[in-house]
Amino acid sequence: MKGYVKNGLIMVFISFAFWSCKNQQSKDYHVLTFGPGQEEAIEEAFLSIKDSTNIHLKSGKYRFDNLSIAQVNHIKIEGEGHEKTIIDFSGQTQGGEGIRITDVKGLTIGKMTIRDSKGDLLKINNSQDIIIADLHSIWSSADSTSGGYGIYPVLCKNVLIENCYAEGASDAGIYVGQTKGVVVRKCKASKNVAGCEIENTTDAEVYDNEFYGNTAGFLIFDLPDLSQRGGRVKAYRNKIYDNNFRNFAKGGSFGTFWGVGNASPGSGIIILSTSNIELYNNTIEHNNTSAITIASGFAVDEKAAERINNNYSPIPSQIKIHGNKISMGDKFPQPAYEHRIGQLIIATEAQLNVVEPNRSVKRIPAILYDGISSNIMTNGTAPNPDAICIDQPGENMFVSADFKHAGQGDKWKPSSNVKPFQCK
Repeated sequence: MKGYVKNGLIMVFISFAFWSCKNQQSKDYHVLTFGPGQEEAIEEAFLSIKDSTNIHLKSGKYRFDNLSIAQVNHIKIEGEGHEKTIIDFSGQTQGGEGIRITDVKGLTIGKMTIRDSKGDLLKINNSQDIIIADLHSIWSSADSTSGGYGIYPVLCKNVLIENCYAEGASDAGIYVGQTKGVVVRKCKASKNVAGCEIENTTDAEVYDNEFYGNTAGFLIFDLPDLSQRGGRVKAYRNKIYDNNFRNFAKGGSFGTFWGVGNASPGSGIIILSTSNIELYNNTIEHNNTSAITIASGFAVDEKAAERINNNYSPIPSQIKIHGNKISMGDKFPQPAYEHRIGQLIIATEAQLNVVEPNRSVKRIPAILYDGISSNIMTNGTAPNPDAICIDQPGENMFVSADFKHAGQGDKWKPSSNVKPFQCK
């Protein structure tokens, strides 16, 4: 499985290298430089921007309702560093998003902090060859008044996000949706519902990041009714720790029925309804409800089978977890007791201890698989029909939680037997 995303990511890096070289060699790059107090001129520059333009924002604080760019090529928007160039949307009287970029080919944006919009802070839609670097997206309050996404490329192709920081998002600090070819590296995310989320996205590598102090550190989801199916995601050398924060997702389309509203406080990594995922050489510590959760759409939606099509299957498959450093604390975080999925995992610990009374460690195992496999649709009996592959030595590492029978008394039989799921 080690090579399953290799070719796609080689093409991503070739594309980045070609585009960056082409940009650097351009002789007709038009540079527009602005300073604080020139907000009206900056807004006009965004609206009337032409191909091959560099908007440079000097050090200082800027205040806007929103900024928008559409249908241009080869654009740079850069400040003088995230500590120096601050763009503040807290006074918005119209619109919701901070910066919206649509239909752009060849974009570099960064070296600044953007903060406190009512909606998403940076949304990049239907664009390609994107570099987001040294950009901080921050909401002052981590609660339901925050916007959904901090850094938000969606329906894009070839995206690099590096050396960024996200805080306070009521959905995901760093979110990549319905995109092909992604690298997220050397970023940090804290005090979000989800630190980082890769959703319905293919050919992604996520490495050398730190996701901490969120409700859930890192999510890899496929959701129904979207334009493409996700998969082929590798995550390695990340530090994912202390994600025990309360879930403050907004109600509505992304907050409750589907999406991060279902993430229990205390979650390190959640894999939901996606395929071809590899997690290795990560440090996953002190996420005190579940270090890694592998879940099907049936765990959150009883009508998941009705949503199956070419772009969606509720069953996670071909999941490989190996070589990670994993540990958990000795008790659940208090916010988990107030959360629907948190309560289910807490109950799973209790039921496992009833079913297996001789367990030497009474805590919930670190890797939780909901146990809902493709057998539910085929009436099959194979012990591991969806190629769940676990190679994590150590005590108390795995439970198949049998969520299909959760709460059904003696029918509910979670099992810590990892043998059917060990990598062959």
